[in-house]
Amino acid sequence: MAFALLDQIRSIFDGDPGVRKVADDPVLSAELLMLFRMILADGSVSESEMVAFRRICREAFGIPESSIDRVIEYLNEFGYETNGSQAIAQFRDLDIERRRLLARHMAEIAKADLQLAETEVRLLRRTLDLLDISPVDVVKPEK
Repeated sequence: MAFALLDQIRSIFDGDPGVRKVADDPVLSAELLMLFRMILADGSVSESEMVAFRRICREAFGIPESSIDRVIEYLNEFGYETNGSQAIAQFRDLDIERRRLLARHMAEIAKADLQLAETEVRLLRRTLDLLDISPVDVVKPEK
């Protein structure tokens, strides 16, 4: 059933290159879902968090600005089928640098509104534990 829904969603957005890129890459989908969950962790969506999310989509993943709204629509539909643990499971077997990148992106989203809510801290801490990443790795500059 989940695959049928995914195929239906994919067919709706098939013409958009950014959505197609996300739909065809389960790890990218999982990362964007985790970033979106971080945006929602404090119970509100701030403009600064959305600006950070859009920048990460463009700069880190090469998603065109013109596709980001449709990517968000796709994630809203896909997100109902995937919980946080399932999304994190996509990362467990990846190399440490890729896992650190997810953690850094999540921290960047959490800090974007200049207010670090306890719910954001808990989500980040739980994610770091699941990915076997030290909090120190999140604040270290990339090599």
